[in-house]
Amino acid sequence: MGVKIEIFRMMLYVSFPVTIFWISNRAEYFEEYVVKRKKEIFPPDEKMQRQRLEEFKERMRDRREQKMLKRLGMESANPLDE
Repeated sequence: MGVKIEIFRMMLYVSFPVTIFWISNRAEYFEEYVVKRKKEIFPPDEKMQRQRLEEFKERMRDRREQKMLKRLGMESANPLDE
């Protein structure tokens, strides 16, 4: 009786991970759950979104440039007296 139980337990220990691996690596499962979820999280680029992002980057560059010019103008207007 003890040997039969041990064989059953060993078969259960081996078959469970193999079954889970087989189920999770099916192409239908991957397509249905993983790819759809990825498309929800990271939607494909749209031209309007890309354009708004580029406009935002340009505005940030302009602001940074204006700040730098302002600092340079202030520094050159107030030279250090030695």
